[in-house]
Amino acid sequence: MVFFRRSVNEKAGDSARSSSNDFVSSHEIVSTAGDLKFVVEQGGNGSQPSYQEVSGAPVEANSSLGYAVGPVTIVLINISKMIGTGVYSTPATILKGTGSVGTSLIFWALGLLTSGTSLAVYLEFASYFPNRSGSEVVYLEQAYPRPKYFFPIAFAVQTVILSFSSGNAIVMAQYLFKIGDHTPSAWEQKGVAIACYTLVTLLLIFHTKTSYRISNVIGIIKVLTLVFIAITGLVVLGGHTRVQDPYANFRNAFEGKATGYGMTNSLVKIIFSYAGYENAFNIVNEIQNPVKTIKRNASYSLVAVTILYLLANIAYFAAVPKSDIMTSGVTVASLFFTNVFGHAKGVKVFNLLIALSAFGNLIAVQIGQSRLIRECGRQGVLPFPKFWASTKPFGTPIGPYFTKWIVTIIMVLAPPAGDAFNFISDLQNYPASAFAFTMSIGLYIVRYRRKKLGVPRSEFRAWDAAVIFTILQNLYLLIMPWYPPTGGATGGDVSFWYATYCVAGIGILLACGVYYYSWIYLLPKWGGYRIKQEVVVLGDGSSTNSLVRVPLSELERWDQDHDAAGRIVVSGIRVETKNEGRPEQV
Repeated sequence: MVFFRRSVNEKAGDSARSSSNDFVSSHEIVSTAGDLKFVVEQGGNGSQPSYQEVSGAPVEANSSLGYAVGPVTIVLINISKMIGTGVYSTPATILKGTGSVGTSLIFWALGLLTSGTSLAVYLEFASYFPNRSGSEVVYLEQAYPRPKYFFPIAFAVQTVILSFSSGNAIVMAQYLFKIGDHTPSAWEQKGVAIACYTLVTLLLIFHTKTSYRISNVIGIIKVLTLVFIAITGLVVLGGHTRVQDPYANFRNAFEGKATGYGMTNSLVKIIFSYAGYENAFNIVNEIQNPVKTIKRNASYSLVAVTILYLLANIAYFAAVPKSDIMTSGVTVASLFFTNVFGHAKGVKVFNLLIALSAFGNLIAVQIGQSRLIRECGRQGVLPFPKFWASTKPFGTPIGPYFTKWIVTIIMVLAPPAGDAFNFISDLQNYPASAFAFTMSIGLYIVRYRRKKLGVPRSEFRAWDAAVIFTILQNLYLLIMPWYPPTGGATGGDVSFWYATYCVAGIGILLACGVYYYSWIYLLPKWGGYRIKQEVVVLGDGSSTNSLVRVPLSELERWDQDHDAAGRIVVSGIRVETKNEGRPEQV
C-alpha cells in the first residue's frame, strides 16, 4: 500500500529513470563478481528496463497477451479474487478458532495489515522487474539465481501440482444446490463443481479482452452483493427486520476461549480470504506504466474489500446467533438471508449471487494463475516450453488454462467432499507461506545486489518495517500449524490428523528437490551432457527459455555460438531468430 513505502521525490525518480535508460543498451550482458551475469531488457509497457540475472526467462519486448489491463481492471481483478467464497464460507471457522465475536472481527481487520505489508513487498519487486508477469515466479528466480534453476524448478513443480481451484468450485456447487433446497450427494456436488469450472475455462480460452470484461462485470456484481449484505446488516441493527435481538452477539463480544491452534488456523483462513490483493502482479506485462498504476489501484481494492468484509461479518453477527454460526459450516451467508428474509424466493436469489461471486473468483484466479504458470514454463524448467508460452490460436495462454483445469478436476474428485474445502485451502497455503517467507528475505538480497552493481533506484521502496513484518508473518504461518488443537490429533477442522496438510506440503517441496537434483545433476552425469539454456522465439512473438541437452563434446562450440542468456551469436552479433525448438529439448 502507498503508506508502506519510503518517500522518493519526483526529481530523484526522474533521475533514476534517465540513468537506467542510459545505463546499458537492451540485451547487454554485464559481468559481476562470481558467476552471476546480468542483462538489461526493455519491455513494451512503458516501464523502466528490467535488470535481471541471465538465467531468468527473457523479457518479452511486446506482450503477446496485449496491453488490455487498465486501472478499473486492476481494481476489479483484485477484488474478484479476494471476494470469492472466503467471506461467505469461513466466518464460522474463524469464529470457532478465535472463540469470540470481538476477536473474530479484529482478525478480519488484521487482514488489512497482513495483506498491506505483503503488497508493499510485491510492489518493490515489481519496480525491479516491471515488464515480467508472474509475480513470485520472477521474484524468486531473481532473488535466488543460484543454485541455478533450483528455485524456478521448485516453484514451478509445486505451482502446477497445487494450481487447483477445487475449494471454490465446491462451495459454488453447494450454494447452487441451496437455491433448489436440495441436499446433494457427494457425487452430485462434485459433478456440479466440475461443470462450473469447465464453463469458466471455456469462457477464458477464446479471447483475452473478453475474459477481462467478464471478470470486471462479475466483480461489480460481487461488490454490490456485499454492499447489499452490509446495508441489510445495518437495517437489522436498526430493528427493522424479523430478527428479534440483533445486539445479542455484541453483548460480551469478547466472551469465549481461543486456542493456539484455533488462532493460527483463523489467521490462515483470513490470509486465504484476502488472497487476491497480489493478483495484478501476475499480469504486470499487460499493464502500461505498471508500478504507478498498481500502487494506486491495488491499494484502493484492498481498503474497499476490508471495509466490506467487516460490514458483512457485522451483518452476520447481527442476524444469526453465535451458536448457529459455529455450526453453519460453509453456508453462513445462506443462514443470514434465511434469518432476515425467511424461506422466501428472495433467499434463493441471494444464494445465486453468492454462487456467482464464487464463479467470478474462479475466473479471476484462472486469469492470474495462468500467467504465473506461463512464466514458469517460459523459464524453461517445465517440459515442452512451447506448450506453456504459446498464445496460439486465440491470443490466450491455452496450455496453462488446460493444465489448471485438469489439476482442478482431479482435486475435486479425489478428496472426501466433507473435508475438501478446509484441507485443500490449508494445503495450498502451507507451501505458499514457505515461498512467501523466502521471497520476503530475498528482497534484501536483491537490494544488496543492485546496490553493489550501482543500479539506479527503482520507482518504489517498501519500508523495512513492512518487509520484516511480512517475514515474521510467514514464519509464524510455517511454525504454528504444528501446534496441536485442544481436541487432540483429530481436533482440527478436518476429520483426520490436524497437521496432514503440513506434511503433504513439505512432501511436495521435497519432491521438488528430488526432481531438481535428478534433472540437473544425475541424468546429465549419467548421460554425458550438460543442461544449457537457449532463448526461443515462437511464431506468435512469444519468447521462452528452453533447457536443452548439449553433449560434452559439443560444449565448447555451444558456448561460442551463444551468449550467457542463451541467445544465438554470429561473429559477435546477437541474432533474434524464430526457433521452434531443438529435437533434444528437455
